[in-house]
Amino acid sequence: MYARERQRQILDELARSGRVAVTDLSAQFEVTTETVRRDLDQLAARGHLLRVHGGAVPKATAEVEPDLESRRVTNVDAKRRIAQAAARYLPSDPHAAVLLDAGSTTAELLPHLAGRRGPVITNAPAIAQGALVHTDLEVHVLPGRVRPTTQAAVGASTVDAIRALHPEVAFLGCNGVDGDGFTTPDPDEAAVKRAMVHSAGLRIVLADSSKAGTRNLVTFAAATDVDTLITDDDLPEDIHRLLTEAGIEVVQA
Repeated sequence: MYARERQRQILDELARSGRVAVTDLSAQFEVTTETVRRDLDQLAARGHLLRVHGGAVPKATAEVEPDLESRRVTNVDAKRRIAQAAARYLPSDPHAAVLLDAGSTTAELLPHLAGRRGPVITNAPAIAQGALVHTDLEVHVLPGRVRPTTQAAVGASTVDAIRALHPEVAFLGCNGVDGDGFTTPDPDEAAVKRAMVHSAGLRIVLADSSKAGTRNLVTFAAATDVDTLITDDDLPEDIHRLLTEAGIEVVQA
């Protein structure tokens, strides 16, 4: 087996199990432990995983969650392309309800709301403020405590409010995506996102490829819980394949 194929299978196993061990991989591929370590080192150098003692784990996010202001100026072109592609999933009925999660990528959908009549529902006061430029929209802000880092409303009142709603489509952000699903660092935000996934008819995640291969503390949606992922054209092939096999439509903008 060539190194490239072996490394692809290593990434597949990592996406499935969340951790790989040098000794197990050595036995599986019938190669020396030195060969496996070299494979893992090369994958780590390309940013596909994080080396730990005895093996590897999925690439982790930074210890400090980036705030919204930082994310607004990161990967802007990719996020705008993603939003342009996502606009095609807005309901044809301009009166149908749309749910927008907090986030810098979901916020890029705001210009594409022109001509809609609402309601547009969000847990992000900044997104609600931006939506008000479209004077015909019905803009609804969900209740809750606003986290300073992400400027997202969270908490029991937010979750309860979402559970009572049935929007035609929800556009969600995430901090990490791999073959198993979608993650975020904060349990309160995860609870809100999970409620959005369960309430909406169509569930669409917007995430640029920098989130790929990252696994955060809390999974808010398994791969089978989401209908569509819209990302950019740098999504790793192994994650693309695993998500497609799970039944997710993957759109690369």
